[in-house]
Amino acid sequence: MAKLGFVPHVGIPRNSCSRADHDCEQQRQPSIVCFRSSLNGQSCSSSSCGFFGVPCRFSRVNKFVVKDPQWNNNIVASQELQSNGNVADKSPRSRSAGLVGTKPGAPDWSKRAAARSMLRAIQFKDEDFAKPIITLASTYTNATPCNAHMDRLGDKLLATIESLGAKGFIFGTPVISDGETMGTSGMRYSLVSRDLIADCIECMHEGYLADGLLTLGGCDKSIPGAVMPILRTNAYGVFLYGGSIQPGKLNGQDLTVISTFEAIGSYSSGKIDEETLKRIEQNACPGPGSCGGMYTANTMASVIEAMGLSVPYSASHTAMTEDNQLSPEKLRDCEESVKALFTCMEKNIRARDICTKKAFENGITVMMALGGSTNGVLHLLALAHEAQVDLDIEDFHRIGQRVPLLGDFKPFGRYVMADLDKIGGIPMVMKYLWKQGLIHGDCMTVTGQRIEEWLVNAPDLPPMEEKKNATHGAVIRPVEYALAPAGNHIVIMRGNLAPQGAVIKLSGKELEVHRGPARVFDSEEEALDAILAGKIVKNDVVVIRYEGPKGGPGMREMLSPSSAIMGSGLGKDVALITDGRFSGGTHGIMVGHITPEAAVGGPIALVEEGDIICLEPKKRLMTLQVDEAELERRRKQWKPVNKCPPQGLLKKYARIVSSASKGAITDEEGESDGREPLGIWPRSS
Repeated sequence: MAKLGFVPHVGIPRNSCSRADHDCEQQRQPSIVCFRSSLNGQSCSSSSCGFFGVPCRFSRVNKFVVKDPQWNNNIVASQELQSNGNVADKSPRSRSAGLVGTKPGAPDWSKRAAARSMLRAIQFKDEDFAKPIITLASTYTNATPCNAHMDRLGDKLLATIESLGAKGFIFGTPVISDGETMGTSGMRYSLVSRDLIADCIECMHEGYLADGLLTLGGCDKSIPGAVMPILRTNAYGVFLYGGSIQPGKLNGQDLTVISTFEAIGSYSSGKIDEETLKRIEQNACPGPGSCGGMYTANTMASVIEAMGLSVPYSASHTAMTEDNQLSPEKLRDCEESVKALFTCMEKNIRARDICTKKAFENGITVMMALGGSTNGVLHLLALAHEAQVDLDIEDFHRIGQRVPLLGDFKPFGRYVMADLDKIGGIPMVMKYLWKQGLIHGDCMTVTGQRIEEWLVNAPDLPPMEEKKNATHGAVIRPVEYALAPAGNHIVIMRGNLAPQGAVIKLSGKELEVHRGPARVFDSEEEALDAILAGKIVKNDVVVIRYEGPKGGPGMREMLSPSSAIMGSGLGKDVALITDGRFSGGTHGIMVGHITPEAAVGGPIALVEEGDIICLEPKKRLMTLQVDEAELERRRKQWKPVNKCPPQGLLKKYARIVSSASKGAITDEEGESDGREPLGIWPRSS
């Protein structure tokens, strides 16, 4: 793709060319002066002359150069076009002029002198005030491998932005590692951080009146958190995934961090010794990058690429090479992401032009085919809210009913994201699904092309005979050899225990019925202690409640207890249900996101020790086998468990967060059981 440069510019009439000396068909109105005429030498700032797709010989641009810092002739042209109402919103600098001023001599120029004075302190020159400003959210922290390399990716993105003629404002956000905080009170801040990240990015982008937005994400919540503000502000925006970690290796087997979580359960049940546990701990995570299986990070990266808001192939490119160097593919993703952003700005392609209802359906289709995380349900509902797309929890059931499970990925399968990258990544998967009639090909992407346009050149699914070797294995299977038929991955459950919905990840498991006595715990820690102490036995239904968005607060992931169940060898015999969440690494008989949650008086709050609970995934039912009269008696006697701190972020979050069935969003009225006070503490507190 040609390098793109920008100048203060509002667009070119359809029958005009950007230079009087062009030899292209669009050269019709040389009397109209546009800002592109200030480019030096034999350069044009568009890969298509005149904005409208007619190639010309000047379409290769090195960078933006302003010959005359006063920009006088060009500004006149800009004002004329704006006064005529011609595509003013296509200006690459339509917003940031409000920060730095329009031009020398303009009415707003002197008013913005103080802002320019401060920007000069960070090396802005006269000509830089004519350039578009790009906000760059680099979710870097050295606290987790998922985001430990984001500083280098951020530096690469910033350098590319400036080399192509814009100015970048780079900044950081909070990042909470699910894997590290799992099973602790710190995990309460994980889902909270998703919306906090989104708010931080919105604050920077809107505060500095930026023209475009680039965001980086790695650890689970930093991905939807980095996409939500792009959709919320309907920005010219592109998301870039930091990349998956390389698999760990031990005794010829691939490891991920989930291997360590499950090893804890195996150790507690005497299946492995302490030395084996330590070796798994030491080898599971070899370097930077997000968890390697089809857990939440890789699920969301795949979904966002499928929706068109990331450049093709970027979701499967690993963060590092096998010798732990920053991968050249990820560095190339940085360059392509900046170019894609500039394409969106030139072609006036905003985030909501890309993330339509059809695009969300494409994302859900890919999630179901790959065997993605249940957290995808929660995050996609939140993203749809930001995009003002009408998406409901039942849409996941509707789409799931036609999409078979094709990806053989950890935690339930054999492969990791790096294996998918070797055979063509997400474009290969989408091309296959497109040929099966499961993908909408007419959706726009950040490349400026529709999905069907760039899928034409995507790799094909490797033929079955190639799947006999270790590399091509059965990473992605054809429909006729699917791991499970449609409707057998993520299933939306209902019933008297979850009247507003719940989520189970079957991942192809043949589970007709699980029926057993309830083992009730009001916190994750209590449940984990019981599991590790051997108090949970075959047929039990472990109930972990008051862990929802309000009740936690923060809707923690139950990976520690679920992994302990799996590691103890009870994965096929014990169910776990919760109003909290599960990690993308969770597998087994696990039902999460039960709504209404316990903290607002949902039915899960009424369950007592020994009650019989029946799970019927084929019927999409979860039933508390207690008669209605008894449930009504319990309901009248119910008193909520108050876990909310007296002040701080968690208290604010618990007050405003919505139900998990709506994506646990924080900018609409939270759910209530109709009582005063709302949920779990006095309104005056």
